Amino acid sequence: MERFYYDHAATTPLHPEVAKTMMDVYAGTTGNASSTHSFGRDARQLLNRSRDTVAALLGCLPNQLVFTSGGTESDNLAIIGTARAMRKQGKAHIITSAIEHHAVLHTCEALEREGFRITVLPVDAQGLVAAADVEAAIEADTGLISIMYANNETGTIQPIQEIGTAARSRGVWFHVDAVQALGKIHIDLRTLPVDLMSFSAHKVNGPAGVGALFIGDRVPIEPIMFGGLQERKRRSGTENVAGIAGLARAFELSVKTVDEKKLFLDELRLKWIEWLQELTGSQEIVINGHEIQRLPHIANISFIGIDTETMLMNLDMEGIAASSGSACTAGALEPSHVLRAMGLSEERLLSAVRFSFGLGNTLEELEIAAQKIATFLKRIRSTA
Repeated sequence: MERFYYDHAATTPLHPEVAKTMMDVYAGTTGNASSTHSFGRDARQLLNRSRDTVAALLGCLPNQLVFTSGGTESDNLAIIGTARAMRKQGKAHIITSAIEHHAVLHTCEALEREGFRITVLPVDAQGLVAAADVEAAIEADTGLISIMYANNETGTIQPIQEIGTAARSRGVWFHVDAVQALGKIHIDLRTLPVDLMSFSAHKVNGPAGVGALFIGDRVPIEPIMFGGLQERKRRSGTENVAGIAGLARAFELSVKTVDEKKLFLDELRLKWIEWLQELTGSQEIVINGHEIQRLPHIANISFIGIDTETMLMNLDMEGIAASSGSACTAGALEPSHVLRAMGLSEERLLSAVRFSFGLGNTLEELEIAAQKIATFLKRIRSTA
């Protein structure tokens, strides 16, 4: 059976050049990067080159980067590490939004159980956080703000520049989860008013299990893992040298092709929506998220009258991979906390499916997949 992978927002296929980079490391590098002998020095040099590459791509200094096991750990280290450091200065208030990834929301909930005070801001019907709401929520004891760059379910891009400017004017540290945004929009840490930013390799055709965290020079942060002095004492554990080399190559391939990739992904997304509307009836299709301020590769669509579970089951039977939202909660098939926060009707909320595109997808296969969807939708609706 022909298969179609439209779940790139959950994870992406490994780029062949990334796989080659990693295999070269596995085959040729033996040492621990913390060892002082020649094998360890070789590993350390490779680690340093990877860090230099990533720093140059993001517009920061190499010593401002910490390598982690992925986006979730990067979010946890940024939020927990900074929050605990700020509590020592009498600031135990954290601001976030209702549409954050669970790596942020559940971390904030855990800190709330430690005695921190959490403010969760609402969003509008398109999934946007208002910068004015963020600024209004800042209080004397606010130590940290955490707002994602772009949402992983709807693709809506948040007003990071405005939020960061407000945070800096009030002396509050600002963390941004940029896991979904990297490689889709330009990110320059030299100009963005951001103090901490989280990244993950497997969202940009790199390996799963490796990520990075940017930490600004003045940001107070405590480690959340113990046992070694790696990563300038900020993240213990032997560095995954092959994975980090793969991350650096994936970031390089992704960041350097942002503009051409955006044009292609925009075309895929727009054609996908156009074909589905033509084949299934435009009145039966509703697009969720911001019409303009959005990532180019995500299309969150409500198929009115057909529940999400039925859609996903039929899509899978046709070999089409899609999602009900965040991959971390898709197995439960619970209504999306993101769409619920946007105040969507139950009809839209319970019929939403996320399609996301990337490496390997073509217009030709999208047209075939759209025809398959139209066929089973017609069958379902005729028997309803």
